Amino acid sequence: MGILDEFYANNDTLRVPNPSHRHAAPSAPWPWVDLGDEFDRGLLDSELPPVPPLCDHTLCGGSCWKNYPESRFPNWTEHQVEKCDIQRIIKKRDPCRLHVVDVDKEGIFTIPLENGVMEVTQKNIEQSWKAFVANERPPDLRVRAVFIEDLSGPVLQMLGAKFNIEPFFWSSSLNWIPTRFQEDPQAGKGDHITICLTFLRATLPSDFPQNPTPSIISTKPSTLSRMMIDTQAPLPLSTGHLLVLDFLSVHMIRNSKGSTIISYHPSLALPTTKAHDLHQRIELAGRSVYWQKMFQISSDPTFVMLIFLWHAMYAWDEAMENLYTHICNLETRVIETNEMRTTNELHVIRAHQLHYHELLENFRKSVEFVMKYPNPTYDNASEQERKLTKDLLERECNQLLAGINRLEMSRKLQDKRLKNVMNLVFSSVNLDDSRRMQRMTEAAVRDSSGIDLTVSTASLTISSFVAAVFGMNVKEISEDTQGTLPHYIVAAAGMTIATVWIIMAYQCQHFLDADYGFLMRLLWPILFILKLFGNEKLGKAKNDKKVARGGSGDIEMQERPSFYPSRDRAASAP
Repeated sequence: MGILDEFYANNDTLRVPNPSHRHAAPSAPWPWVDLGDEFDRGLLDSELPPVPPLCDHTLCGGSCWKNYPESRFPNWTEHQVEKCDIQRIIKKRDPCRLHVVDVDKEGIFTIPLENGVMEVTQKNIEQSWKAFVANERPPDLRVRAVFIEDLSGPVLQMLGAKFNIEPFFWSSSLNWIPTRFQEDPQAGKGDHITICLTFLRATLPSDFPQNPTPSIISTKPSTLSRMMIDTQAPLPLSTGHLLVLDFLSVHMIRNSKGSTIISYHPSLALPTTKAHDLHQRIELAGRSVYWQKMFQISSDPTFVMLIFLWHAMYAWDEAMENLYTHICNLETRVIETNEMRTTNELHVIRAHQLHYHELLENFRKSVEFVMKYPNPTYDNASEQERKLTKDLLERECNQLLAGINRLEMSRKLQDKRLKNVMNLVFSSVNLDDSRRMQRMTEAAVRDSSGIDLTVSTASLTISSFVAAVFGMNVKEISEDTQGTLPHYIVAAAGMTIATVWIIMAYQCQHFLDADYGFLMRLLWPILFILKLFGNEKLGKAKNDKKVARGGSGDIEMQERPSFYPSRDRAASAP
């Protein structure tokens, strides 16, 4: 197990939860009730209306928010609220900070309150609820954006009860489930739209929260080849960055009397987008000349929602730039080293690339969703104003879609380059294997030539001997012949010696370092002895020369014996 594997194994918070898409939207008729779960008989036997009447929050004594979500959505029972993780947040009583930015009818972005921050603590819960109920806003306010930092139970329940927010928004946000849906559309009055989107961003190891376990900063990119392929976990790059998943969760209440945007920000051990960071970026967008002109032309608050999507676009583009640099580094390493283990890293990156394709598709669908569902409050507007707003919205959505298409093309190109690098690795390995096999084959052929002859000779020796014995014309076997057994032995020994002599003459080039003709190789015993003595004398001469050079330096190296075979002498011979 590598350092990164151990780091992930000991830190489950670094792994983004796998989304349960069946629980993503209100169109699912059984929220967070799986096939094996039991039904709540109390809900089925209840005589209360499925849709409770709206509460004015003045006579309920606060029960509407304290019992949320069941008070507004009775089909969300205690078991379902517990299963979807909302109950865990409801029990949380830590301080929660709300960062606020307002956009007036002139398109001017302003910061209300003190530094645009409202803090809800255990001590001021009742005062906070009264502030939510009063909902005091400037008369010329177009939209108010609220960014939630460290979501607590009271804030979740207060916002949910005040704006009648579908619990699917909270459950999808807490469980990182990509979704998009419209609810409660009312012509001329408004609607609710929700966009939950997982996107990619590049970050540095130093941006991770402090952790007592081994730091990811010490992790080398090579550890990637030993890590489990988990597309929900951070992807380390050779650039020193990590590609992590981030989450954009926005719920917008479009209303003719003033719209509200609620942005949830997860609290994980990951460098996700913080509430105060996105709050500042949205405020900075209000200084853009391009967007200011658009806000002055159209009063549709949906354009503010597009700025949130542009934040995801920026993050995607930065991440793909870092991934491109990492792939270039991998290509260089493969060309220089031809390491087979590099393919493991390539497989990991390709697995993440496939996951990125899914994320980009969700991004595309989110933009198309905004373009598909225009603001219902414009049903009462003039035809010219509706057309102008529609054209502007389509233009800006098409700009985002063009950026998504560019990101997808870049992803496909990088995937092809990864495949090309993998083919290069396999080709290099195959070439190396072919060279090794060629050398092994040559050695085997060289060594087997003598072995084959020996095996063939040995296999025929017994049969040849038996045939020779019974076919000998010697008087010990056939009395009417002149030959004797000693005569046969002398003839057989002579033929055997001659055969071995000739075979050795053919094979002697393997133990003699010179290239002799066949007639010279017939003298192989003499050449072999001369080679042995020649090597001894040559070694002695070299030693004498070293000693002489260490002394006066006037003694020249002795010449090699004239009988020592020399390639130079052979080359100079006619």
